[in-house]
Amino acid sequence: MHIAPHDNQNKPIVDADDPTVPLNYFNIVKLTKGQSFDYQVPGYETCIVPATGTVDVHVEGMDFPKLGNRVADVWDGEPEGVYIPVGAKVTINCLSDETETFIAGARYDKVLDPFDVRVPDKVQYGSDDTKTHRKIKHILGQKEHDKVGRLLVSELFTVGQGGWSGFPAHKHDTDNLPHETRHDETYNFRFRPKHGSGVQILQREEGKPGDAYQLMDGSTIMIDKGYHPCAVMPGYEMYYFTILGGLSQRSLVQFFQPTHAYQVETIPGIKDMVAKFK
Repeated sequence: MHIAPHDNQNKPIVDADDPTVPLNYFNIVKLTKGQSFDYQVPGYETCIVPATGTVDVHVEGMDFPKLGNRVADVWDGEPEGVYIPVGAKVTINCLSDETETFIAGARYDKVLDPFDVRVPDKVQYGSDDTKTHRKIKHILGQKEHDKVGRLLVSELFTVGQGGWSGFPAHKHDTDNLPHETRHDETYNFRFRPKHGSGVQILQREEGKPGDAYQLMDGSTIMIDKGYHPCAVMPGYEMYYFTILGGLSQRSLVQFFQPTHAYQVETIPGIKDMVAKFK
């Protein structure tokens, strides 16, 4: 479930039809000024989000210029993205001195229209007292519901230093409406300072011990099933780029772990967070 930080040389970290998360696709593309990168992912809709740097995006005769405004790291400004239709041919051109660009994807079978998102939809929840204070910036979220197939893309930031995220623990591995939907999920983590660290828990069955993975700057986590809260060490800030791909519908319905579900009522903003994560 954990892919250690490494130089992927612009090759997919989570490729199409991955055996663990077949509904997801994920690549990190690193370019320097004047370099370009071409890609095409048959059967998957994708979204381009510069983590740092500025790029021009060309897709099927349409241009989306000057995407991305962050220089130092993912904390340095607001995210921007371009939605890419299923199987479209794309060229990314680097305008800044360098760029690190995320490409998120979800399996889908219809071709929609490309568009850009320059202002993310934001939601903040949790509290310092409960060690759950978080901010989510939705790039493909509720506002883009009618323009996207099954792909959800967002960035999640810790607020303050230390604490829990993805809590109360929840899962989304079974299509059982109205209680839950099947969505594969992929994360890429960053820490500030970079030598920070965290932990990802994956508990597959209620009442039984699960697994824990140490997170480093650049770690990728694939989640196919189970409850999956994560935490960052005190004194550090944590970020993770989030990709969700559904099986039959785009709206995410989380099933909160029965043991901890009552905390939905005690942690500020959880209900608003759930409503926006669709």
